[in-house]
Amino acid sequence: MASNIGIETEASATTMMLDNPYKIVRQLASTNAVVLFSMSGCCMCTVAKRLLFGLGVGPTIIELDHHGAGPDIQAVLFQLVADGRQPVPAVFVGGKFLGGIETLMACHINGTLVPLLKEAGALWL
Repeated sequence: MASNIGIETEASATTMMLDNPYKIVRQLASTNAVVLFSMSGCCMCTVAKRLLFGLGVGPTIIELDHHGAGPDIQAVLFQLVADGRQPVPAVFVGGKFLGGIETLMACHINGTLVPLLKEAGALWL
C-alpha cells in the first residue's frame, strides 16, 4: 500500500523538522523500503509509480507540490542529482538514493531492480 505523505500526513512533516528538508528526506528514506518523491503533474513520475506498483511494490509517495516543505525538499533532491537533471521523480530504495526515472528504468531493464527491492524488503516474491 502506498502512503501519500504530501497530502495525508502533512502534520508528520512538522515532527520531522519542517525547517530542515535534508532531515525530512533522510528520515523518510531510512524508515521506508521505497520512497518516491514526485510532482502530481509529472508524467515521468506517473511512469515510475506505475512501474513500482506493477511490480507489486507499495512505495511511500511524497507529492512535493502538495507538501509544505516541497520546494525545499526539491532543492535537496536537486543536489543529489548529478549533472543538473530534473530532480523528480527521485527514488530511494533501502535508504539509498537510487536515482531518477532513467536509473529506475535501466535497473528494471537490466534485471537489477527486483533484487534491490527484495533486499530492501519491498518485495517478498
